[in-house]
Amino acid sequence: MLTLEAAGEAQQERLGARLAALLPASFVVYLQGDLGAGKTTLVRGVLRGMGYQGRVRSPTYTLMEPYRLPRRSVWHLDLYRLGDPEELEYLGLRDLLEEPVVLLIEWPERGRGMLPPADLVIHITHREEARRLRLEPRSEAAGALLKRWPDEVNG
Repeated sequence: MLTLEAAGEAQQERLGARLAALLPASFVVYLQGDLGAGKTTLVRGVLRGMGYQGRVRSPTYTLMEPYRLPRRSVWHLDLYRLGDPEELEYLGLRDLLEEPVVLLIEWPERGRGMLPPADLVIHITHREEARRLRLEPRSEAAGALLKRWPDEVNG
């Protein structure tokens, strides 16, 4: 487990970019936190760290947003409005898993039973003007990732 502090949105994006540098081609990240905790801000940082320059928006209404990057595919899922976990089958989640893909999933508890297991769970909580990010490994790949985390951001 690794706990980090982000003093503002820019620092939270930088943490996302550092995470991006460590992610393998296939990886599942569950993002947990209250509304406004900064889950999409972290995703924006991950995508920027992978070289994506376009607009990053929360897929609150579309549920899934694809990002095709030169060396990988990333899908950002926001399941807040998901009515039933089985809706993920109709959206083609199973097809996504047939190729190497990074899944960044907000509100994963709403897709329980239909989602692949998390490699890494990131819990984001408010702390006055800052955010606390607790990175919890759930796979060997995530454990190895956290061991390689840059020392200058450990806290």
